Amino acid sequence: MKFSLFVHMERLAPGPSHAELFDQLTELVQLAERGGFEAAWVGEHHGMEFTIAPNPFINLAYLAAKTERIRLGTGTVIAPFWHPIKLAGEAALTDVASRGRLDIGIARGAYSFEYERLLPGLDAWGAGQRLRELIPAVQQLWQGDYAHQGEFWSFPPTTCVPRPVQQPHPPIWVAARDPNSHEFAVTNGCNVQVTPLASGDVEVASLMDRFNTACAAHPERPRPQIMLLMHSFVCASEAEVAETARELSRFYCTFGAWFKNERPVRQGFLEPLSEAEVAAMPQYAPDLMRRNLVIGEPEDVIARLKAYEALGYDQYSLWVDSGLSFERKKRSLELFIDKVMPAFG
Repeated sequence: MKFSLFVHMERLAPGPSHAELFDQLTELVQLAERGGFEAAWVGEHHGMEFTIAPNPFINLAYLAAKTERIRLGTGTVIAPFWHPIKLAGEAALTDVASRGRLDIGIARGAYSFEYERLLPGLDAWGAGQRLRELIPAVQQLWQGDYAHQGEFWSFPPTTCVPRPVQQPHPPIWVAARDPNSHEFAVTNGCNVQVTPLASGDVEVASLMDRFNTACAAHPERPRPQIMLLMHSFVCASEAEVAETARELSRFYCTFGAWFKNERPVRQGFLEPLSEAEVAAMPQYAPDLMRRNLVIGEPEDVIARLKAYEALGYDQYSLWVDSGLSFERKKRSLELFIDKVMPAFG
């Protein structure tokens, strides 16, 4: 099982400047490369300090010049916000800039906050339909002279310029949860990204079951790769484990509030949650975060990841967005490299 880093600039309140956050993200990716990570992933979000990522291709092109080996992925671009020609071209240019190190993760998106600002009236179903139209169109544009007449986009014969370095094209990863998404990925030659969020290991196993079912239903298709994305922190002591669980509890409460899209947002910041509001979300209680996320001392983290490897996951991605300080994230990543990775050869 290979390892990757899933990382964004983030602020829960005014503090470090965006320039400082940009440099910190770069340092974490460089550390991951030195430690032997397979890839680093940066996603797309708009209008939110919670996840500062308006165009991952900018981050990845910059990181391409600051790294040498690590693969660089979009984790993920939001399908309905992209025209196929634009996505094909920007991805191809990033593949050129990185000398063929690009992976492209694509999702339907999750936040109604973003939908109502970029495509008012869009819902999750409509976003998913756009994803299913977008991916085959992009694949054809990379081959050239492709005309498209679809439900959401139409254009005359067009060739992606430039062409990607990787042929026939960079690996595409589809963020999947329901069985239909897994089947779409398998039948369209795409890898799969999954996350249980804070649902724990029962969901981790269920997601793999859905993937295996889709693969079994299409034996004529080569089995793609599957990546598991989870919040992951290696701690030096029991006290640090408990503290991290408390902080991840508040992070997930804030995530849930963003998802519900009911609280005021001012200057890109969500109105802070009160202690009473946090207590009213027991599904994110610290003890559940400790059980359902990967938070622990090195030997505990190794045991969890060995179980995921045994399930058949090809890549495990450490999700470090958390509201924790840069220093805490860096220390956790160093512990992972020094104490956890050696157990995986």
